[in-house]
Amino acid sequence: MTVDLNAATTFLHSNARVLDRRRFEHLFDGGPAGPVVDAVRSYRNPDGGFGHAIEPDMRAPLSQPVGIHTAMEILDESGADDDPMIGPAADWLASVTRADGGIPFALASMEPYPHAPWWQASDASSVTQTAANAAALHALGVTHPWLDGADEFLFARIAELDASRLGEQVGLGYDLLFSVHFLDAHPDAARAEAALAALGPIPETEPGSELPSPLDLSPVPGSRSRRLLGDAAIGRYLDHLEAGQQDDGGWTVPWGDWNAAATLEWRGVLTVAALKLLRANGR
Repeated sequence: MTVDLNAATTFLHSNARVLDRRRFEHLFDGGPAGPVVDAVRSYRNPDGGFGHAIEPDMRAPLSQPVGIHTAMEILDESGADDDPMIGPAADWLASVTRADGGIPFALASMEPYPHAPWWQASDASSVTQTAANAAALHALGVTHPWLDGADEFLFARIAELDASRLGEQVGLGYDLLFSVHFLDAHPDAARAEAALAALGPIPETEPGSELPSPLDLSPVPGSRSRRLLGDAAIGRYLDHLEAGQQDDGGWTVPWGDWNAAATLEWRGVLTVAALKLLRANGR
């Protein structure tokens, strides 16, 4: 199996957002990072957060936790680890943090706006969102007071996760997925590796399911999680990902199709992600 990069390029230019076309140009055509950062900035709000469907299933213009980590992950991908958007984004996270150090899954401000049905507002702290945002900031090398409380919240909650029950609920899958990403990015290697080891064996899931696969959990060769999970199971998930390129050159959305615009935008996101992941793993 081989990826048709020309078909993927045509798909992206035909269908993807400017943001994802700029990302592709930077990652695969040697384009500069500046236009990617400029595109991220267009989703930024005056409060330092991000909205405006930077995460396609969250159509609200107002800032949401998912907007922060989506933006920060793209800044990290672009090498923009000193961009002035980063500090105010961490400040925004601190402004919505609960007493236990975690942040909510989504804020009620999203409710008047279109959003996927799985986005539900809550006052409770979310492992998924706290871990995703902390992982993105740690990957950027950020030092910020918000991370101190978030780290302690996460190490305590990760110790309670039972990876063996992964197949029982999608929510646990996302908690586990972003917790592993957090532990891969955390600067305290010894503490992070101990927490990874304590998660225990992680069951393999069916390729293409909504539950995270070993490749989702550990996309980067040589990472802490890859050393623990091993490379043996990664190959068949890479085969499945490689085979997932459609006749139009793009990749599809494996979850519910609730909004045509969101689905098309996600296809652009996932096409860039698939190409990036395959290349990082030698495909």
